[in-house]
Amino acid sequence: MSEGENNNKSSINVDKGKNILIIVLVILVILSGWRLLNDHREKSRINEEVTHLTEENNQLNTRLDSVTRELDVRINEIISLNGDVEALVKVKQQLERERKLDKNRSANDIARLNAQIDSYLTLLEEKDADIVRLKAQNVQLFSENKELKSDKFEIEEEMAKINKKTDDLEKKVNLASQLKAENIVVAAVNSRGREREGEFRNRQLSKLKVSFNISDNKVAETGMRDVFIQVLSPNGQVIFDIAKGSGTFELNGKEHFYTLKQDFVFNNTQQQLTYFYEKGSDYVKGNYVVKIFSDGWEIGESSFEIK
Repeated sequence: MSEGENNNKSSINVDKGKNILIIVLVILVILSGWRLLNDHREKSRINEEVTHLTEENNQLNTRLDSVTRELDVRINEIISLNGDVEALVKVKQQLERERKLDKNRSANDIARLNAQIDSYLTLLEEKDADIVRLKAQNVQLFSENKELKSDKFEIEEEMAKINKKTDDLEKKVNLASQLKAENIVVAAVNSRGREREGEFRNRQLSKLKVSFNISDNKVAETGMRDVFIQVLSPNGQVIFDIAKGSGTFELNGKEHFYTLKQDFVFNNTQQQLTYFYEKGSDYVKGNYVVKIFSDGWEIGESSFEIK
């Protein structure tokens, strides 16, 4: 083979090598471009997913806040109607816990929470029906309570009338059952037993005699009675001597002195009672009053004069 032929052959081999290198480089460029394109597409897809997930998460938080506010409204309204809010309070607490965990939620977490919110919205609709029912019950209860108050007022008013009638009747019975002293005679008895009525002198008075009858009374109960007699001097003071049987008794809540006292068994036979009181020292001149009491009432009065 000549030198020229060898040179041609070498030239052909060099050209083939160059072509192969060019083809390889083209292939590498194409592969690199394809990879870069795929990486770009993947990044875009991931960014879109992140953006979409963020939007869904924000929407979820908005729903959580909205449902929580709705729950507050229902809870307050049901409380005002004296209804049961235990289930709603538990749901609200669950939503508040979920709201605090608003970062790093997956698509599955968001889907799960949206499903829960949907169920909570159904619960709110049920509670709306409960609120309507409770309001109707409250209206009915208010009406019934108003009627009861009206009935109570009427009953209390009627009872007040009955009590007044009873009190009036008791007063009338008490008044009717009072004993009355009649035929009251006040006499001076001298040392020889002679009696003088009306007016007399100290020398004619050894002891004072008071006698009277208890008038007929069909209302008064029979039984033991105390009778108190006051002898009032001209200056209005009660003649009082413990040694002669004087003492005190209660009248209208106050303590009073009496001159003499005697008990007897009332039997509604117009009994006559007689009291004696030793004079002691001379009485001052003037008009004296004799008052007779029994069962907390004054039942008779008379007078005499010392000249």
